[in-house]
Amino acid sequence: MSTPTDFNDRMLSLGLARVAEQAAIASAEWIGRGDEKAADQAAVNAMREQLNLLDIKGVVVIGEGERDEAPMLFIGEEVGNGNGPGVDIALDPLEGTTLTAKDMPNALTVIAMGPRGSMLHAPDTYMDKLAVGPGYPDGIVSLDMPPATRVSALATSKGCKPSDITVCILERPRHEEMIAEVRSTGASIRLITDGDVAGVMHCAEPHLTGIDMYMGQGGAPEGVLAAAALKCMGGQMQGRLVFRNDDERGRAAKAGITDLDKIYSRDEMVTADVIFAATGVTSGSILPGIQREPGMITTETLLMRSKTGSVRRMQYRNPVKS
Repeated sequence: MSTPTDFNDRMLSLGLARVAEQAAIASAEWIGRGDEKAADQAAVNAMREQLNLLDIKGVVVIGEGERDEAPMLFIGEEVGNGNGPGVDIALDPLEGTTLTAKDMPNALTVIAMGPRGSMLHAPDTYMDKLAVGPGYPDGIVSLDMPPATRVSALATSKGCKPSDITVCILERPRHEEMIAEVRSTGASIRLITDGDVAGVMHCAEPHLTGIDMYMGQGGAPEGVLAAAALKCMGGQMQGRLVFRNDDERGRAAKAGITDLDKIYSRDEMVTADVIFAATGVTSGSILPGIQREPGMITTETLLMRSKTGSVRRMQYRNPVKS
């Protein structure tokens, strides 16, 4: 069992940035090509190859799926060269495969790492999510509140009108009622088609993104990744697993979850200090996308440590063979 003292986040952080960078570079040739699977596979291959160069005994706790569904970076897969601390790894080699295939904004490669046992083993189900940025009193909004109440509570705390609040929501038929209720308050909504890790991250930098709050149902594994990002950037998040059938409840049981109605706070999803890296694949509100020019490829990576609250933006220019 790894302890937080074994986990030298400072030394591992640059290696983690390289993992995100290489996954993004590998997916670059598939931007706008209409092939989601090829883009995702390129990112998966590169991410796994780079992870196996790191001095860690890593276990993928949030990955590409169950072992029988994903040949690589599956949940439970051991990665790293085995010569370092035991760590949990949560990853999405290409968050926004559709965004990449269609050359739409906000596709990212995303990875988080923490001490062994520090991340919720979220089953591959939906999660109801709610997030706001830093600077608000604890519990300012809750999943138990109706959407309209969340908007008014946040506006009151921010000292503005509900019409000054902008909420980010995934554009899905299941959210139609929520969207109507939020709009009834006068708040505006930024709808996104995919990529709800980026959606949650938008809340942490409202001065850059214009987003005050994220709400709605998306993938539970992505919820844990988003919680890791917010633990570094600041902000509050709640998540509650959503089950559509007995098979999904069985997945939760397999992951060791007994309270199916529990509302998880950010720090219950990610219980120890973590490092988080994301590289832009297509340009978006958080990161510019990959820039290609003859003989050169340029990426930008966001590298964060929750222990220190440090946020680095790293540009990487790399000559490429034609």
